[in-house]
Amino acid sequence: MTMLASTVMNAQTVGIKAENMDLSFKPGTDFYRYACGGWMKNNPLKPEYARFGSFNTLDELNRERIRELIEGLAKSPQEKGSLGQKIGDLYAMRMDSVRQNQEGVKPILADLKRVSDVQNVEELKALVNKMNTEGIGFSELWSSYVGADMMSSKDNLLEIYQGGYSIERDYYVKTDTANQKILDAYRKHVVKMFQLVGEKPADAERKMSHVLQIESRMAQAGRDRVALRDPASNYNKMSFAQFLTDFPGYDWKTYFDTLGFTDIDSLSVAQPEAVKEALKVWADTSVDVLKDYFQWQILDASGSLLGDEVYNEVFDFEGRVLTGATRPHPRWKRSVSAVNGVLGEAVGELYVKQYFPAANKARMEQLVKNLQVALGQRIDAQEWMSPATKQAAHEKLDAFYVKIGYPDKWRDYSKMTIDPSHSLYENMKEVAKWAHADMLDRKWKKPVDPTEWHMTPQTVNAYYNPTTNEICFPAGILQPPFFDMEADDAFNYGAIGVVIGHEMSHGFDDQGRQFDKDGNFRDWWSDGDADKYNARAQVIKDFFSAIKVLPDLNANGDLCCGENLGDHGGLKFAYAAFKNATREHPLPVKDGFTPEQRFFLAYAGVWAMNITEAEIRRLTTSDPHSLGEWRVNGALPLVDAWYDAFGITEKDPLFVPQDKRVKIW
Repeated sequence: MTMLASTVMNAQTVGIKAENMDLSFKPGTDFYRYACGGWMKNNPLKPEYARFGSFNTLDELNRERIRELIEGLAKSPQEKGSLGQKIGDLYAMRMDSVRQNQEGVKPILADLKRVSDVQNVEELKALVNKMNTEGIGFSELWSSYVGADMMSSKDNLLEIYQGGYSIERDYYVKTDTANQKILDAYRKHVVKMFQLVGEKPADAERKMSHVLQIESRMAQAGRDRVALRDPASNYNKMSFAQFLTDFPGYDWKTYFDTLGFTDIDSLSVAQPEAVKEALKVWADTSVDVLKDYFQWQILDASGSLLGDEVYNEVFDFEGRVLTGATRPHPRWKRSVSAVNGVLGEAVGELYVKQYFPAANKARMEQLVKNLQVALGQRIDAQEWMSPATKQAAHEKLDAFYVKIGYPDKWRDYSKMTIDPSHSLYENMKEVAKWAHADMLDRKWKKPVDPTEWHMTPQTVNAYYNPTTNEICFPAGILQPPFFDMEADDAFNYGAIGVVIGHEMSHGFDDQGRQFDKDGNFRDWWSDGDADKYNARAQVIKDFFSAIKVLPDLNANGDLCCGENLGDHGGLKFAYAAFKNATREHPLPVKDGFTPEQRFFLAYAGVWAMNITEAEIRRLTTSDPHSLGEWRVNGALPLVDAWYDAFGITEKDPLFVPQDKRVKIW
């Protein structure tokens, strides 16, 4: 067995803060509140948040840092066309409430009128095509995107996805009281938005009914989020000639040529039934109904660009109704987020120069290596996995492409224009035009770029991408409470170590395991091994589906299966790596806690959170991640080492019998 040295020999702190705990709870009764109860009491939910947790604490710190960097650019002269000019001017425009309120809805009126002036469906199709080239915020009845071909992962492929509705599909499909309440509020929201751009009440009501007529049809035809998790059924590659035969009734060649997708040889229609319904909508819907629908798509996409009156209405629905937040974020926070969204890597380059020391990257690289060794050991230890499958699993593990901190090459924004003499709405149209042109330039008819990052360096998150078999840990997350250069291995393996293990585990979860070491969708499992895996994964699905997140609402174990498997694997791999790293230099008991206990306390602390009931409902419907409470009280009772660390017995409420615990790793 490979022996690994501790990644830090002279740690100064344990990383665990006693004030974040609540010892009035017992570990086996409610470990979440035992570990996080103090934090929850000390961090009551602010009106601007529907949920606030450890991630948000770090987000707030990063946002303050980024604000300082951006405002420095905004306050000093910058060369025209430079990144500094683009960042500074965009931020200043977002912050200029006086100008935005003076302009109000005026910037969007001309585009809305262009739609209303159309006389027939064919004219509308032509206008939609033209507006697509102008960066106007259209949400089509479908969406087109270029990404890796999962059957040939080094090649990019044009893909068409379902679309056509502005709120979650479940609000249209499920008829329970909670969903219908949201749908009623959405109706009122659409009416109010149309009134804000000058429509009379009766006309706004009519337009709303037309919008919902189409959106309801598209939602009924669309797949739910669980069905969208199945890679095989959402991949339907065909020749362009076959596509034209199977999806008739639309001038596809003109449509794609307009978007810049010329000389198409093949493409994938991810959800064919939804695209066919969209074609039916075009064919059997009157031009007046279609015009109202497309006006709404433009308006809905522009709600943050048209002054406070429109934005406040957007927040009333998207904030108060959907999430339970009661006050918008202050303008500076929204402005920082907007600049991050447009010029994220440019801001990220500034961020890492000032806030990401080389030592952090070096220690993180060592942690990743140690986790890879531990995962390899866990693969070898599985009696249910055949030797051939183990060998292929090792090959995939060895092929992981690891990205830490920031990209090796930065994104080129030189062709993007930010012109403060134009309205914010017009500038964002230009940004959208640039983004589409940039995507074409980098991806269309070109191989996949494995060096591309799918998160900015300042993002507090991490990801695994199956088609490039990569794990990515941006600089933003490599800070407390996830990663602490001053803390010992018990803390860092329990916090960032589990995050690393979680992302590695995605390479072997119910979705990721279907991709091989090169990122191709291929069955590399020996006969019978996949069935054994699926039976074990079903245990975690059933366990979480039985959890009551509210008295009338269960968790969705099918939707969250991949992320729950990620947490389970992450805990197993990180704990094994922690034990390896400290075997020759055991850590002492500190502050009354063993190193094993500190490992699990650090993990729980990552998920400390307060949340509204509305947000619990929304996330349970839409988010593939379990809620923070259940990433602790649901995940830990499935891990044997947690029982040993805290002496949990069958007398404790969180106890899960051995035969009910998941047995994958």
